[in-house]
Amino acid sequence: MRIVFMGTPEFAVPSLERLIADGHDIAAVYTQPDKPKNRGMKLLAPPVKRVALAHDIPVLQPEKLRQEGVLEELTAFAPELIIVVAYGKLLPKAIINLPKLGCINVHSSLLPKYRGAAPINWAVINGETETGVTIQDIAETLDTGDIISQARTNIDPNENVEALHDRLAIMGAELLSETVVMLQNSAAQRTPQDDSQSTYAPMLDRSLSPIDWSRSAKAIHDQVRGLTPWPATTMELKGKTFKVFAAEETGATTNSSAGSCLGSDKRGILMACGDGKVLRIIEVQAPGKRRMAAADYLRGHPIV
Repeated sequence: MRIVFMGTPEFAVPSLERLIADGHDIAAVYTQPDKPKNRGMKLLAPPVKRVALAHDIPVLQPEKLRQEGVLEELTAFAPELIIVVAYGKLLPKAIINLPKLGCINVHSSLLPKYRGAAPINWAVINGETETGVTIQDIAETLDTGDIISQARTNIDPNENVEALHDRLAIMGAELLSETVVMLQNSAAQRTPQDDSQSTYAPMLDRSLSPIDWSRSAKAIHDQVRGLTPWPATTMELKGKTFKVFAAEETGATTNSSAGSCLGSDKRGILMACGDGKVLRIIEVQAPGKRRMAAADYLRGHPIV
């Protein structure tokens, strides 16, 4: 099938690679413009662009899809299908209506739950035990199109966003491969979303980072899992602000007030939570230091 692929970050890479491996004709790849990164502010190509160039696929990086010439350019590629995976831009109606088989999107949640920019993070932050991937028709409003296919998976209680992201990226690629075959064979079924069941997963920002120790140990653990690696949770200890990248519930209880540091053990820093339970902080980054195991930091910086 002749396909135009639109995607940007690492999450989209397995889907593009699977379409190539399946033998589809990838007419072009659309991705976000290169962005300056790191201290030198050198322009860095998005992951999807690097894969496309490695396979000699034309790459387009318009600032806006509504700008002059984009629709004409897309039309010239004559796609039968447009596939969007974490592209980061909404498609105008003229593009949605262009391919004969339509435009479909791979979304990393079980729609209609967690529409929006950060579905994996919010599923973890909210302590969900199940998530998955959805392939849907693209509509003019965000993540509201009819559902074509879904795949489900359990979330391990100690799984963080990084690990879940990688699993869902592979699941999405596999489901996409199957769904494209269904579309080719005119065998795809559509199910309208129940808007009354929808939830929203907004973009992350640093206002989510500070730990509120009055909350339960589980809720704080989920916050840590859901905000790693960015923006990362933060905690105050001995007058310093630490980033927290990993924690674990100990099962122990305490009568100490929420937010009290109870000392440390061989694995990390012990903190009292609002439900009377003890949370162990096991990976941190001190100001001006690298990310490291809390036990390694404590060897040179005892807290008691």
